[in-house]
Order: sequence, then structure tokens, then C-alpha cells
Amino acid sequence: MDLEQISRNIFKKRSIDELLKTSDRSELKKTLNVFDLIIIGIGAVVGTGIFTIIGTAITGSVESTGAGPAIIISMVLAAIACVFSALCYSEIAAMIPVAGSAYTYTYATMGEFMAWMVGWILMLEYAIGNITVASAWTGYFIQFLKGFRQYLPDFIVNFPIWLRYDYKTMSAICTNNGWDIHDKIPYIFGHIPVCVNIPAVVIVLVLTLLLIRGIKESTRVASIMVGVNMFMILSFILVGSFYVKPDNWTPFFPQDPSGIIMGAFLIFFAYIGFDAISTTAEETENPQRDLPVAILGTLVICTVLYVCVALVLTGIVPISDIDIQAPIAHAMSYIGKDWFAGLISIGALCALTSVLLIYQLGTTRILYAISRDRFLPRSWRLIHKKYKTPHVMTWISGLVVIVCGLFMDLNISAALCNFGTFTSFVIICLAVLILRKTEPDRKRPFKVPFCPWFPIAGIVICSILIFFSMKTLKTSSSYFVLWLVAGLLIYVFYGYHQKRIGERGRVIKHG
Repeated sequence: MDLEQISRNIFKKRSIDELLKTSDRSELKKTLNVFDLIIIGIGAVVGTGIFTIIGTAITGSVESTGAGPAIIISMVLAAIACVFSALCYSEIAAMIPVAGSAYTYTYATMGEFMAWMVGWILMLEYAIGNITVASAWTGYFIQFLKGFRQYLPDFIVNFPIWLRYDYKTMSAICTNNGWDIHDKIPYIFGHIPVCVNIPAVVIVLVLTLLLIRGIKESTRVASIMVGVNMFMILSFILVGSFYVKPDNWTPFFPQDPSGIIMGAFLIFFAYIGFDAISTTAEETENPQRDLPVAILGTLVICTVLYVCVALVLTGIVPISDIDIQAPIAHAMSYIGKDWFAGLISIGALCALTSVLLIYQLGTTRILYAISRDRFLPRSWRLIHKKYKTPHVMTWISGLVVIVCGLFMDLNISAALCNFGTFTSFVIICLAVLILRKTEPDRKRPFKVPFCPWFPIAGIVICSILIFFSMKTLKTSSSYFVLWLVAGLLIYVFYGYHQKRIGERGRVIKHG
């Protein structure tokens, strides 16, 4: 095959009409309404930001400084950047209500190769991000068990630490405490360490089985989890507001202003919820109306909650005393409300469970769309005869999270997820600009106001945050580049040829 033909193939686009026909023929059940979509969005956004990221964003980490009380400015910056991206998501999701999110939109605007790379980046965003959340789930689960130490046997409350963490985390813990790692974990044949995060493995397996059962059943469980989560967060804001000391907000700005930018970058980790909503387009009863309402509604609700929680948290606890792993529960213990800290742990477990569920849902629906386009094996997109869900894909995504969680550094996986989120947001804004030129007369149930300026603003803001963060988070940015190279190699040596085989098969079938 000559280079001209290869060039035509890699830039080949799928028409919007073809995508819509594919969606109409979809075997997935259309059962979701606008309430279900908002639950998916809030479940993905609120739990991650408030229970796992906010502590690090305020206090800082090894590679970056913290925002301090100015974290609320970081949140506003993240929200402003999200407004432009959320508006673009709303327009394109209502215009092309097809599974696959940014992957599908890229295929319609930039061609086959870019679509594959965006799909590969989305896998980074969801599957790798899920590893971080699963680990945080384990931390809160352990805290939850400790609240029942008077009623449960010690071997349950204090089960071995090598059954709680991955090997790298165990190594860091042993180093920090001056322990000999060989005394803390078993070794097979004296050389192979055994470290398995058992609670994370179990919760991922349970949620995988639930997703196979059906998306409507999954969203019902998520709605219960989100309800408990929202009650706990609102209770924290209400109770904590009586213990706020304005002196803790002084100084308000950090000595290094870059901490505010890094805080915005970290908070962005939570805003993957917008993309999660759009991945369910083929299972939404009225996607043209409900998707924009759910996306924008999620942004408003979550931003207000973030700012209120940040104000109360930094007002209760001095910056130097904020706990990174469980900041909200620790804040209640700090003011002597240990019983409330226990309740917060329950809320955190519910929140993180809903996040895991929704991330897993997003992973499977994107993989389903990629497989349907013949970039992945055909067997992966098989639909369960009874439950009408992509059960093979669901099992694969669950196993990927479990296996990668055994050896991936959790801080790096969180930053990698951020790079994926920013990149997908840039692609969405760019896709809206392209479609305004190539499909000016196509019906748009929702339109981005002040186009092209709003999409351009989204591209500029997200790009600045990407490049700024790459300079600061050198390890994570290197891994991100390696991830892109791996995706390129998979396309060159497998995906491209798999796609051509599928096209030849379709020609023979219809010929």
C-alpha cells in the first residue's frame, strides 16, 4: 500500500449521519433520564475532589507547592476553564449522541488516527484514574473498620498491611518508619514480594458485576451513594461553619503563586464527570435535551460544593495540620467530633464507590465504541444476551484496574489522569470549532454562546495548565509521553491493520 493511501486512511472521518445510524442500531438499552445523568456527573466529580484531592491541593506535595486558603481561587479557575469545556461538551454531545465521548467526536472531525489517540488518552483518564480512587477507597475503608474495633476481631480491624497496599506504597511506608520491608511482607521463593490491595480488588470486582447486570441498576446504586455523600458534605459544611476561625485564612495567598495554579490542576482530576455523562449518550432516553442540562447542572452544583467545603476546611484546621489522606474526616476529629468523623468516613466510602462505578462505566463505553469501529478485537464488544451490557469489555476494564493497581504509583496515576482530562477538554473545544466550519447547517439542540471565542478560551486555558504542569510534574509528564508513544505503536502495528480487515470484510458482505 502506498503512502498516499495510508495518508487517506489515517485522516478518514466518519460522517455524523453514519454515527447517528450506528447509534440507532445500538443494542444498548435507552433507560437514563436527566436525573440519572446528573447523578452520574455529581458522583464522578464531588467524591474525588473533596475526599481525595483537596488535601494535597491545599498543602502541596513533593513536586509542587500548595494553594493554602487560596484553594478557593484554584477551584474558581478550574470551574472557569470547565465552563468553556462544559459548554462545548453540551453542544457536541447533543449534536452527536453516540457512545464514545471525545473519541467519537474526534472521529467525526479529525479522522481515524486522532480518534484512536484520543480514545487511548481517555483510557488513561478513566482506567488509570480508577486506580487512584480504588486506593483511596481502601484508606477510608480501613478507617471505617477502626471505628468498630470494640466489636470486631483484631484480625479484621488490623489485617496485615501487605494486604492493604501496592509494593511501592509499602516501600515508602517502610522507609518513612525505618522498617525492614522483609519483615513486613512475605516473599515467594525469597525474591518475589507479595503485596495486594485486597479491599480495592474486592470493590472493583463487585462493581464490575453490578455494571454487567445493567446500567439502570448501576445508576440506582450510584444515586443512593450520591444521596448519602451529599448529606455528609452538607452536614460537614453546616456543622463545621460554627468552628471556623478566620485567623486560619491568614495568610490567604501562598508565598509561591504557582501553588494556586497547581491547585487548579489537581482539582481538575475530579472534573472527569463531564466526560462520563457524554459516554452514556446511547443509553439516554432524550440525549439532545438531557445531556446539556446534566453537564451544565453538574458543573454548577459541584463548584458551589467545592468552594463551601474548602472555606470550612481551611477555616477549621491550620494549613500545616490538614490531613492529606482523609482531610474532611480529620477536620471533624480536630474539633473533637470523632463520632462525626466516623460518619464522614461512611460518606467518603459512598462517594468513592460511586466514583469507581462511574469511572468503570466510562471505561467500558469508550472501549465499546473503539471496538465497534474495529480497532480492537470483535469479541470485546459482545453484548450480554440477558442484560444488554458489554460484559466482555466490562470484565476487561475491571481486570486492567486490578492488575495495574498492583504495581502503579498512585500519585503518578492521579497526575496522569489529569493530563488525559486536560487533553480531552482541548479536543472537545477544537471539535466544536471544526464542526461549526464543516457542518454549519446541521441542527444543534444546544449551541455554545460567543463562538468561536468560548471554545478558543477553553483551548488556551487547558493548554496553559498542561504545559505549566508538565514543567512541575516531570515524572508524570514523562509517563504521559510514554503512554502516547505506546498508543501510537499499538495503532501502527495492530489497530490500523485491524481496521482495514474490518473494512474489507464489510465490502465483501455488501458487495
